[in-house]
Amino acid sequence: MRIAVTGSIATDHLMTFPGRFGDQLIAEQLDRVSLSFLVDDLQIRRGGCAANITFGMGCLGLRPILVGAVGADFADYRSWLERHGVDCDSVHVSEIHHTARFLCTTDDDHNQIASFYTGAMAEARLIELGPIAQRLGGLDLVLVSPNDPEAMLRHTDEARQRGIPFAADPSQQLARMPGEQIRQLIDGAAYLFSNDYEKGLIEQKTGWSDEEILDRVGVRVTTLGPKGAVIDRKGEPSVHVAPAPELGKADPTGVGDAFRAGFLAGVAWGLPLERCGQIGNLTATHVLERVGCQEYELGQKVFLERFADAYGAGAADEVARFLKCHHA
Repeated sequence: MRIAVTGSIATDHLMTFPGRFGDQLIAEQLDRVSLSFLVDDLQIRRGGCAANITFGMGCLGLRPILVGAVGADFADYRSWLERHGVDCDSVHVSEIHHTARFLCTTDDDHNQIASFYTGAMAEARLIELGPIAQRLGGLDLVLVSPNDPEAMLRHTDEARQRGIPFAADPSQQLARMPGEQIRQLIDGAAYLFSNDYEKGLIEQKTGWSDEEILDRVGVRVTTLGPKGAVIDRKGEPSVHVAPAPELGKADPTGVGDAFRAGFLAGVAWGLPLERCGQIGNLTATHVLERVGCQEYELGQKVFLERFADAYGAGAADEVARFLKCHHA
């Protein structure tokens, strides 16, 4: 499958606060919060939703197409992604802006407070999908992940107009976008991704019930953190996908992106939805075990061994037919 992933491309500045954010909040004064957190650690990592997702897909052996906007400072990042199997030929390079920045602080309970500098990402709205499809001889799926809101709307509309199946992943932009725009992003999607909190927010802001959303999308995928994921289709029982056992927790940033990478790999391989969710869960677990969204390695042998331990030898045999990790 030729899968294009539109969305943010950014540098992550990840910090750790040795305490709980909740302990610093005064209930009676939440209308005028003024806080500064002294952090213990700073990690500067490659990130951005689209870049994280395509990195994961590339590590699993696919050749995803990255679609987004960056600054002239992207050269080293581009080389990194291309070495991991990502097609970067459709990335737009701004002449005036830096690549976007994500600044995130995580507390001892893995709660997060984050800010995002848009930078070159604002120019993603200038990107047309048509020339990308023409270059590749067509597109089989476009994932619209968090990005400049105008770009998200434009890419969704263009996919509809061109008859290209699309997957909706509004997640981080749900808080900013009004219900009308969210309805525009998800209506007609082949796949809708969110976590369990975002699921409720989508329903609240669109005014659509869960049943009404299932009338409008092909597959609804909801991640549940340590409880795994749920996959829903209209008229069919929910499929709960158990989590993959973790070796430890380091940082949750990028876990959702890695899940999408694994899930879409399964889709590209034509595997059943449950298997797609299982691949997503195990890929996500690798990110959770490391600090940074792209600091993990997927080894062919170890991945299949962990997959078999989590989901059975038969399931691992199905995945082994397609998996082509960069490492043995």
